[in-house]
Amino acid sequence: MAQSRPFVIALEEHYADPAVQAKSAAAGAPPVTSSMYARLVEQLNDLGELRLKHMDEAGIDVQVISHAPSAIQQLDVATCIKLATDTNNLLHAAVLRHPTRFAGFAALPTPDPAAAAAELERCVTRLGFKGAMIHGRTRGKYHDDPRFHPIFERAQALDVPIYIHPGQPHEAVAEAYYNDYLKDFPALANAAWGYTIDTASQILRMILSGLFDKYPKLKIIVGHQGEGMPFLVDRVDEAVNRGGKQVAFKEIFCNNFWITTSGHFSTPALTCTLMEVGVERVLFSVDYPFVENSPGTRWMEGVPLSREDKDKILSGNARKLLKM
Repeated sequence: MAQSRPFVIALEEHYADPAVQAKSAAAGAPPVTSSMYARLVEQLNDLGELRLKHMDEAGIDVQVISHAPSAIQQLDVATCIKLATDTNNLLHAAVLRHPTRFAGFAALPTPDPAAAAAELERCVTRLGFKGAMIHGRTRGKYHDDPRFHPIFERAQALDVPIYIHPGQPHEAVAEAYYNDYLKDFPALANAAWGYTIDTASQILRMILSGLFDKYPKLKIIVGHQGEGMPFLVDRVDEAVNRGGKQVAFKEIFCNNFWITTSGHFSTPALTCTLMEVGVERVLFSVDYPFVENSPGTRWMEGVPLSREDKDKILSGNARKLLKM
């Protein structure tokens, strides 16, 4: 008898609120719907039939949807609070229309950490969201900065994860590392290299800062197979502890972080991640619509794991972490 199709939950799946993108463009921020992503506008703006069609074609049962990178974390306080509230309400309405297919991660007005913590609580307790997503830096500051601790304190109290999504690295880093190659290889600014630099640095700083000593039950999700950190965690752990201040770097990474497969459908990378953090901390994601759904689910079909472990990655771990 043929086995039934596995239940699939995807966690790093994006939408774009046209009002947020318009405000981002007006503020001079590169909008998600720039010429580079022009073909994705329809998919990003859709929170209905087109999205469901693409999910059904790939065998994805539930998307946990989050806003794509925008200017919400960079604008003045009053503007970002209103934008975050409005777009979270828009996403909530979509979840209400399709409650068995959609769930949500909140967008947070991080320039005002107290307001961001309050919005996280509103979204979790009143709208039923599963946590929040933070993109890159806020006004040039990484989120290990103590000013952002109210967000993490509230996430721990609510027992919901914060998904750390990439942003653009500091311009000085980009200029030094790869800008002279962007003409021929524009993806170096994002998925090919820039996003990895930004997010791996954010992980490193969060752990070294003592954030997890202060909030030992804080849960963090990182996409793209952990942005290289599973491959590097042993070396980092050994090197930072050679002298001076000691930090349980690997222990924190393996106990407080969950890793998703978003946009990185590599069996060797997955094997490394599983060996470092264990199957219970790996979750399936696609990175829709920046990455198509079907390659992700097809890849998982051929991954050499037991049905039990595949089921954990495809939905079981998400159900447990997000209380779905």
